Amino acid sequence: MEKTRVAIIDLGTNTFNLLITEVEGDTYRILVESKYPARLGEGGIHKATITNEAMKRGVEALTTHLITISEYQVESIFCFATSAIRSATNGADFVRRVKQELGLTIRVIPGDEEAQTIFDGVKQVVPLGDNYSLIMDIGGGSVEFIIANKNGIAWKESYNLGVARLLEQFPPSDPIQAGEIEIIDRHLESKLQSLIAAVDQFPICKLVGSSGSFDTLAAIIANKEYPLIELSKITSFKLEAEALNEVHQRLISATIEGRRTIPGMDPDRVENIVPASIIVQWVLKRLQPNEVWQCAFALKEGAILQIINNVL
Repeated sequence: MEKTRVAIIDLGTNTFNLLITEVEGDTYRILVESKYPARLGEGGIHKATITNEAMKRGVEALTTHLITISEYQVESIFCFATSAIRSATNGADFVRRVKQELGLTIRVIPGDEEAQTIFDGVKQVVPLGDNYSLIMDIGGGSVEFIIANKNGIAWKESYNLGVARLLEQFPPSDPIQAGEIEIIDRHLESKLQSLIAAVDQFPICKLVGSSGSFDTLAAIIANKEYPLIELSKITSFKLEAEALNEVHQRLISATIEGRRTIPGMDPDRVENIVPASIIVQWVLKRLQPNEVWQCAFALKEGAILQIINNVL
């Protein structure tokens, strides 16, 4: 059977993620994963624009990924853009610039398709039974929620509540103050009423978090409780609510510089991890899942599955 090498670039609001795989028939093997902090939403996401500096960083990030791709004899490259480019008035300008300068075609996907693709990533490694699970992907521009079980998706929605968006809308003190957290909580409560209604309709037993924010929370917890575990080698990790709350208290009471020194902290998420943790805590308190899991697979792994199945 013929093997082909396929690269996926997921152009997120904060991070551009690269996945290079070798596809054979209906299976694939991951050859390399890397990420670059493009911070595409910085300085403009709340004005629905991508700043000139952010565009420059985006082109730099893609150039870096193309250098990596060139070392792996890749036959096709698929680029997917999400919230920052989707909601920016000059998103099409960035797409054009990338095509002209780098020859890459970027496909801007709607929130609904983003949620579906995230599910197609998660279902590969997290067992879904008869009971419903809530899959949650915290991005820089949007947060996707998917309620699903082994039969597929029962409900899905993409909300413009990403961490870069929250940071621009509610700039925090350093460290963040209790009143500032309350304001974000109230904002989440007002914007997520349709999620609350969906969970009433499809009661969930498990929360599955797939995103860099969940990876970082898992890394901080694992670093403290299981120092010998190498998280990059496992695809899902159970997070105890108590441990998540402990990390949350630590994150919100620390300054930016203090957070930088926390073992397991991703240096590119030092600012974003606070609103991310606030969203996680809101979900835990409001929806009360029995279990919480971090999942290493998300959009880019879902995209590979769709490519293999000729969905894309």
